[in-house]
Amino acid sequence: MSPGMEAVSSFSASVPGQTLLAIGQTVVVVCVCFDMVRATSVPRSHRRYVASTVFRTLAIPAVIADALTVLVAIVVSSWIDVVMGMFVLTAIIFRFHSGKDEDNWWQGKGRKLARWARRHLSGRTSVASAMG
Repeated sequence: MSPGMEAVSSFSASVPGQTLLAIGQTVVVVCVCFDMVRATSVPRSHRRYVASTVFRTLAIPAVIADALTVLVAIVVSSWIDVVMGMFVLTAIIFRFHSGKDEDNWWQGKGRKLARWARRHLSGRTSVASAMG
């Protein structure tokens, strides 16, 4: 085993590593639960709006957490965990990309955030007054 893989294996077996993996898996479970609520809720209802917002917010952190769990499973050669993790990873990514027409808090925020960033992060050039 290479030194990098050995470091990943030993960190994942430590208490801090297990704690981080457990927190990551909790994010994955909460994300999937809110996706199920979103799927079973009435369209254009407040419940679906909240579930869609929480799912959209947690989907990227859940994908990252699950990818790290799959990486650890690959390093320790737990192939059943790799298969199950990849299934969950694929399902979350598919549901994230397929529900683009959902009404949620993030709808339209990309343009608003880009406009805010352009306005606040652009270099402000001030014209020096001519000294007379």
